[in-house]
Amino acid sequence: MKSIEPIMLAAPVIPVLVVEDASQAAPLAEALVSGGLKVLEVTLRTSAALDVIREMKQVPGAIVGAGTVTDPQEFDAAVEAGSEFIVSPGLTEKLGKHVIEAGVPLLPGIATAGDIMRGLDLGLTHFKFFPAMAAGGIPALKALAGPFGQCRFCPTGGISQDTAPDWLALDPVLCVGGSWLVPKGPMNFDKIAQAAREASALKEV
Repeated sequence: MKSIEPIMLAAPVIPVLVVEDASQAAPLAEALVSGGLKVLEVTLRTSAALDVIREMKQVPGAIVGAGTVTDPQEFDAAVEAGSEFIVSPGLTEKLGKHVIEAGVPLLPGIATAGDIMRGLDLGLTHFKFFPAMAAGGIPALKALAGPFGQCRFCPTGGISQDTAPDWLALDPVLCVGGSWLVPKGPMNFDKIAQAAREASALKEV
């Protein structure tokens, strides 16, 4: 199975995208990539999501994956659409084994020590800490990371441009997931590109 780590290290922030209209997919991806955020997580929360993945895959430099993958059927559909990596809100043995067998990089969601141990049993060491703020924020992740020094994390959920540096300063955190880059409502691609530039600069701070 390919490691998810190179994808997590490609940029300090992975935009978490909920896109309703596939016609906006390519210009959105172009805006984010031009701002320095190459890794794009398209959540399977809309009926357009698989078409969005297909459109974004055409954008040079974009590394496109599917988020909110909860079962093998969604995984198969996401990979068929061209997903290069998979993000799930949680981790079940059934989904984990299916993805590992397929050899696709996986970033499964965890919120407890039991979740991490389930992942370790499957040979996984890289996880999404989700929902980051609701699950206890930085103190909770620090406490979880203590007994699991081999693990690396991408906190997602309730993180902003202002709080991201605090998370990125933690040794076990390789990147954060962010929905703040693309606010709900009409898309302003210039503003999104600017937000991406500011987010990609976080690793330089």
